[in-house]
Amino acid sequence: MDRPDVSLERMRSFVRVAERGSLSAVARELGVGQSTITRHLRELEEAIGVPLLSRTTRRVTMTDEGSRYYADCVQILRLVEQAGDEARATRGAVAGTIRISCTAAFGVLQVSRLTFAFQDRYPDIGIDLSLTDERVDLVREGVDIALRLGPLTDSSMKLRALGRSRRLLVAAPEYLAARGRPATPADLAGHEGIRMTNIAGSDTLTLEGPGGERHAVPFGGRFRIDHGLAAREAVAAGRGIAPAHRWLVDDLLAAGRLEAILPGWEPPPVPLSLLIVPERAGIARVRLLVDFLAERIGGIPGIETPRPDRPR
Repeated sequence: MDRPDVSLERMRSFVRVAERGSLSAVARELGVGQSTITRHLRELEEAIGVPLLSRTTRRVTMTDEGSRYYADCVQILRLVEQAGDEARATRGAVAGTIRISCTAAFGVLQVSRLTFAFQDRYPDIGIDLSLTDERVDLVREGVDIALRLGPLTDSSMKLRALGRSRRLLVAAPEYLAARGRPATPADLAGHEGIRMTNIAGSDTLTLEGPGGERHAVPFGGRFRIDHGLAAREAVAAGRGIAPAHRWLVDDLLAAGRLEAILPGWEPPPVPLSLLIVPERAGIARVRLLVDFLAERIGGIPGIETPRPDRPR
């Protein structure tokens, strides 16, 4: 019996299983049955003539031969996709799907509307927006780009600094009427703080003063949460004082549902970055979205974008 051919479909199945370590997860991702993925892998291994994956009851891992073959497959699939992009570009039609990962609150309140505007400009491009506060493995999850707030540790990704997100201290008028308005940073020690459990050191609040000085105060409270949108609801409901990104509460401030406190004292701004999976950076639709986000991100309340270099 003749060996099966090496097909792009079988390569794609292999690459995704190698990255995710699960046949069932890849089957769900690709919208096919697990038996189809199993068949693709079996036929590919028959075509190559060596085992590419080692299967256990809990996980699928690559063999040494599979690791070498995986790297080549990634390059081949990238070139195939880029060739298609370039062919379509000659007719002015950029198409395909981009998968984005983003912090949940930032994605719901700000990034989603930017993707709507992007799709209005490029109607043939699909967007798959994944919202999570977990730092996911972008390659493993099949993500093209990720918007991240805070310091970064993944040096394997291409990085584009988008700016800084300014923060401020806010509370509901009802809370301030009942508990009083802090006049100095030290006064915060006697107030209810709304703290984020997924941020290290949230029991201490650092504030920057008008002259650049820093002041650290204990920051406690009975309500702790791991989601920005829930923190927004808690502070609007008068449960306490919270350090908040401007983009998170700008509409509530404008409506009078929240008030800024301790003017002149702000928590340090947080870096906002765009991470790009290196193998996806050359895809035309990904480049278009990266440039679009960099262009529009400065319109979000509280986001300070880098100033362009002055001509020498």
